[in-house]
Amino acid sequence: MTTFDERESAFENKYAHDEEMAFKAEARRNKLLGLWAAELMGKSGDDADAYAKEVIIADFEEAGHEDVVRKVAGDLGDLADADTIRSKMDELMKVAKAQLMDEV
Repeated sequence: MTTFDERESAFENKYAHDEEMAFKAEARRNKLLGLWAAELMGKSGDDADAYAKEVIIADFEEAGHEDVVRKVAGDLGDLADADTIRSKMDELMKVAKAQLMDEV
């Protein structure tokens, strides 16, 4: 294997790893967002966990995170608006990334 092939393989491996970590971070963020929203709605325990899973699944409806914002905003009603939810998502993404780095 040439040096060029080795470098190409290393870049491909790094890209795959980065994409996997981004996917995991988004899923973790969505879980944390679901737990936050569930708490606002008065859910706890298994009900909160089930709702968090619904939020994770909602992210697969379309590209981007607006599908999650719509779901959570619709479920929360007057408890939080879309801008509050987006702000919370930004905050929770930092938490999710930190949690993933601690697990490595």
